[in-house]
Amino acid sequence: MADEALLVSNEDYLKSGIHIGTKFKTSYMSEFIYKTRNDGLSVLNIAQIDKRIRLGINMLSQYAPEEIIVVGRRESAWKPVKLFGKITGAKVFAGRYPPGVLTNLALKSFIEAKVMLVVDSWPDKNAVNDAIRMGIPVIAVCDTNNQTNNIDLVIPANNKGKKSLGLLFYLITKEYLKQRGLLAKDEDFSPTVDDFTEA
Repeated sequence: MADEALLVSNEDYLKSGIHIGTKFKTSYMSEFIYKTRNDGLSVLNIAQIDKRIRLGINMLSQYAPEEIIVVGRRESAWKPVKLFGKITGAKVFAGRYPPGVLTNLALKSFIEAKVMLVVDSWPDKNAVNDAIRMGIPVIAVCDTNNQTNNIDLVIPANNKGKKSLGLLFYLITKEYLKQRGLLAKDEDFSPTVDDFTEA
């Protein structure tokens, strides 16, 4: 795929390891897998990753920041998730998500949202279950080992790597701001990919 057609260059995607999956693959993710390497690791298709990131951004941009909740239990996701929230104004839950945050009005941590983005549908399953109960759509970053039932939109990507998640949230943040009219087309987006990446 030509670099001009991608959100970032093919090389930038490859350097981040966003395409490197796990040794385990589910039938749910087979359509996004480009090949399996000699060492057994599955490799995700860069063109599919880029296409699905765009679809995720388009879906999120239908919602105001305060209507979005982003959940990431995995530690490598905390920095990019928090920075996305800080820059856009979206609600974020970095760390363990206790059941009921979206469904139990009595909880101090109760949050109202209209769309959810989760970093990994398995460790973030409490959040996904809450979203299902509330009838709100779920966008999930899914690696080759994820199941995708109950997910409305899958973004295939390495959801464990720091560089992968840094690049992913950098792109989502930048393009979301553009689509919401909060960043002019020719205006520079000052945060860098490194700002979104756990050290």
